Amino acid sequence: MPVRKAITESDGVYFIAFTCLNWLPLFKICDAYDTVYAWFDALKKQNHYLIGYVIMPSHVHAIIAFSNTGKMINVVVSNGKRFMAYDLVHRLEKHTQKPDTERA
Repeated sequence: MPVRKAITESDGVYFIAFTCLNWLPLFKICDAYDTVYAWFDALKKQNHYLIGYVIMPSHVHAIIAFSNTGKMINVVVSNGKRFMAYDLVHRLEKHTQKPDTERA
């Protein structure tokens, strides 16, 4: 059951969880765990702190201490999810493409 709640504060410690569509194990299929780590690195560069996390084949749990960067926390999280989604789609497309020799 999805729960979406606007976070009105500009900083604080929050538990964040998100899943792949229909709980598909896309992080595993695409070997895209590094995509999550890249988002974590981007958070650190924005002065946010990662307290703990678990990356599963189909979802992520994280406890993040958000610093006041002038952006709403919801925007920071949604931008990260968008970044990961684009990368997953790119990897899936690459994974499902057949070499030219097999198309003939």
